[in-house]
Amino acid sequence: MRLKGKTALITAAGQGIGYASAVAMAKEGATVWATDVNPALLDKFKGIANIHTAALDVMDKSAVQSVTENIPVIDVLFNCAGFVHAGTVMDASDEDWHFAFDLNVRSQFWMIQATLPKMLTNKKGSIINMASIASSVRGLPNRFVYGASKAAVIGLTKAIAADYVTHGIRCNAVCPGTVDTPSLQDRINAYADPAEARKNFISRQPMGRLATAEEIAPVITFLASDESSFSTGNVYSVDGGMTI
Repeated sequence: MRLKGKTALITAAGQGIGYASAVAMAKEGATVWATDVNPALLDKFKGIANIHTAALDVMDKSAVQSVTENIPVIDVLFNCAGFVHAGTVMDASDEDWHFAFDLNVRSQFWMIQATLPKMLTNKKGSIINMASIASSVRGLPNRFVYGASKAAVIGLTKAIAADYVTHGIRCNAVCPGTVDTPSLQDRINAYADPAEARKNFISRQPMGRLATAEEIAPVITFLASDESSFSTGNVYSVDGGMTI
């Protein structure tokens, strides 16, 4: 098992990519701390070996510190929490901007700052940040605030990687294409014609389909494992051909 003996902390693990990654890591032998702002979503982990759960609002710095302090060793941090805003620059409000950067970027800053000392003590660690194709990788229509915040995640990732490359700490970002998750379904349902909206999301994928969360999780597991020990500061696109 590729993650035997490792302890992983995952944010937004209650559903979607976070959930799929928690299950995948546990199957590979990791002790997983699955966290989510909605404790009810964590109930589905009951009975799954190697997975512990904790409620966590990553927008609350004291909560971040409290949860991380209670985990003796953290070998892997997967920053999965985030939110997708729709619209152009002319549609964005100051509130949209602040919320996106607080949740998509600042929460990762806080999580890394809280877990990094444990990794430095052990002289090893893998930090995995959720970014997106909609970022500095590619500009997508109606993703102004989201794309700007995810571009910041890529910058944050590279800065962490550069600062700690000689300390045994690796930091990489994952950029999915369009993934069929509960979050996406919520956004689709917000359209006047959800069926047409789903068709439009699918049409921008060159493979002609959406990804599943289980197709993203293996990349997360790879980056958590020692198989990726020579990889840091990289941006992994898992996008079904969107960046061909």
